[in-house]
Amino acid sequence: MNKIVREHYPVDKLPEDLRQGLTAGQTVTITVEEETKLDRDAFDALVADILAHPQPMTIQEIRALVGPRNVTSEEAVARIRALRDEWD
Repeated sequence: MNKIVREHYPVDKLPEDLRQGLTAGQTVTITVEEETKLDRDAFDALVADILAHPQPMTIQEIRALVGPRNVTSEEAVARIRALRDEWD
């Protein structure tokens, strides 16, 4: 994973959307990290390895493995309730 850190970077040089809420004329520290995605085969191999050699994992490790889901808790609960209520 690539990571770039710039200290004392002028706020005035930032893109407009990143300047929001910052004071003009100040400096900031910027950290840029490249996101990595696993392809399906690599993901399947990783899951198979984990299942073959189970070890306790923290919630943070599990979330990092799965990646962002872009679903709020409220949306997830609503979806589960809708599925449950199908059977009523």
